[in-house]
Amino acid sequence: MASHPSKKRRLSPPQSEDGPGAGANGVKVQKAFFKSASNWNLEQDYENRPRKNNKKKTDPKNNTNGITGTLPVRTASGEWLVQDDAASIASDAEWLESDGDEEALPEEPAAPVPVAPKISEREQIRSAQEELAKIATQLNEDPEEYPGAFKAMAKLGESKILAIKKLCLVAQMAVYKDVIPGYRIRPATEDPAIEKLSKDVKRVRTYEQALVTGYQAYLKTLAHHASTPTFHSDRSGNDISSIALTCACTLLSSVPHFNFRSDVLRILVRKLSARKADADFIKCRRALETLFREDEDGKASMEAVSLLTKMMKVREYHVDESVLNLFLHLRLLSEFSGKASRDHVERDPDAQLVKKPKAKKEFRTKKERKLLKEQKAVDKVMAVADAAVSHEETEQMQSETLKMVFASYFRILKARSPQLMGAVLEGLAKYAHLINQDFFGDLLEALKELIRYSEDVKEDEGDEPADEEDDKLSAIRDTSREALLCTVTAFALLAGQDAHNARSGLHLDLSFFITHLYRSLLSLSINPDLELGAQSLHLRGPDGLHGRDDFKVNLQTTTVLLMRCLSGVLLPPWNIRSVPPLRLAAFTKQLMSLSLQVPEKSCQAVLGLVQDVLHTHGKKVNALWNTEERKGDGTFKPLSETVEGTNPFTATVWEGEILRKHYCPKIREELKLMEKNIRKI
Repeated sequence: MASHPSKKRRLSPPQSEDGPGAGANGVKVQKAFFKSASNWNLEQDYENRPRKNNKKKTDPKNNTNGITGTLPVRTASGEWLVQDDAASIASDAEWLESDGDEEALPEEPAAPVPVAPKISEREQIRSAQEELAKIATQLNEDPEEYPGAFKAMAKLGESKILAIKKLCLVAQMAVYKDVIPGYRIRPATEDPAIEKLSKDVKRVRTYEQALVTGYQAYLKTLAHHASTPTFHSDRSGNDISSIALTCACTLLSSVPHFNFRSDVLRILVRKLSARKADADFIKCRRALETLFREDEDGKASMEAVSLLTKMMKVREYHVDESVLNLFLHLRLLSEFSGKASRDHVERDPDAQLVKKPKAKKEFRTKKERKLLKEQKAVDKVMAVADAAVSHEETEQMQSETLKMVFASYFRILKARSPQLMGAVLEGLAKYAHLINQDFFGDLLEALKELIRYSEDVKEDEGDEPADEEDDKLSAIRDTSREALLCTVTAFALLAGQDAHNARSGLHLDLSFFITHLYRSLLSLSINPDLELGAQSLHLRGPDGLHGRDDFKVNLQTTTVLLMRCLSGVLLPPWNIRSVPPLRLAAFTKQLMSLSLQVPEKSCQAVLGLVQDVLHTHGKKVNALWNTEERKGDGTFKPLSETVEGTNPFTATVWEGEILRKHYCPKIREELKLMEKNIRKI
């Protein structure tokens, strides 16, 4: 028996407490609500509402009867059933008036944002190590299969954790050092694909372009970190700038032939521009030394010298002395055969290659000429790939490098930079055999001006009271040492020019340097720092480094410089028999007087030089030891302005009688040997 459907009760809004008129007003609002409801997208609005905390709760503002508001329901008979009360309908009316403003809706608690689980810094470092090891293994096994691995490694280096950045820098350096080929990679625009390329060729080109792009980005990262302040370090104390400089030095020593070599050189030269020679400074300097010694074609050396000269010029030559001494490690110092100046280079005619005679023209067909042209193009590409640089190109690179070196030396001489004078003068002495005769005259004039300047400084110090700035300058600059270096350089230049063979072409007068040397002997004999070098009084820093351990430039004592000058004057290697007797006698008498004042080791050196002079020119100066064989009249003038005006043959060497009672037994033995040789003359 079918059951009758249960009767549904029609709900109507309750009567308002204000009176019967209020119910009629509510019915009108309800009709307006139903009329406009057909235009709503209620399902979408309902879908957008938050689902959390949607339990059946009463809102005292919108539901006074405790009934939860729902949407109207239409029955099978077509009638609408409204389950909300009048207060709920009034609330919907207010919502209509607000034009769908979400802020007018009842405030509900915001859904909490999901917080990512915190990973400790140690776990992040460990994860980065594993990822770097994975990428490095892939590149080591088959680098062409993973061209995107370079970008992935760079992405890991963007972490905010300093330890991960350091790991990425070192890992990238090791990877690039292993995968970089032995040739430069040309951009794709220089070699357009005329014909269709095979799959393997496209694969190799894609890998090479990814390698070049990643390497360039890596060098930019190194340059950024190398210029960061030194206080960005982790708990271990290793600074990220130091690690970046180490990576740059390793790449320059390992792959100097690859692309973007200038970028690596700029990183090192920027560090060498600092005045403080710390451990990173020495590391960069040694990397450039290695580059200069092992560079065969000379192109890398030319780029490095160009950057160094520009940097020193911008810094107004306020750089460390060891930076300038880098020029002494260039291979052209022993390989180049020409002579150069600041502006041009003269080739050695004997060293130039003989030009091959032109071959006779042979008749070739059009097809043969085309094949020959293609073969020449292939040979040119292979020569570039094999880095086969001809002898002429190497000589051209070395010529340009030598001109830049001489230009820097000459500018420093003109600027009279005190901390670089020793390095410049000894550098010119090393390069004496490569200096052009025209440039030789300019250098001698610059050396004479430098000596005159040192004399003026001495006179000013004796006449006027010294200021604090002058005291600082004199502490840095030793004018007497500079004068000796100028004399040594002048005689070394003359020896390098081979003056005996080129006497007709050279008209040089070194009497200025000889006179100044003679006049400075007495003042040098009372110098308390005679047996100390330029850096002897410079103490080592707390790290035990001062940046000059590997150099033997400008480290000679004043005594050694003096002996070098006297040997050039009295025993010149180019023409040892051409020294006049008057000069020999004047210097010999002055040296014997000098031996009474100088310290023990210097006295031994002076007596040894006098003994060499007696062995070579004994017959010219033996009259100084015999009072009965005087060859001159008048008196001896040791303070004369010129060597010729001293009248040395009117004096006798009486200093030997005092030296016989010297406290040093070696000096007494040398004096006895000297007198024995005099008796044999």
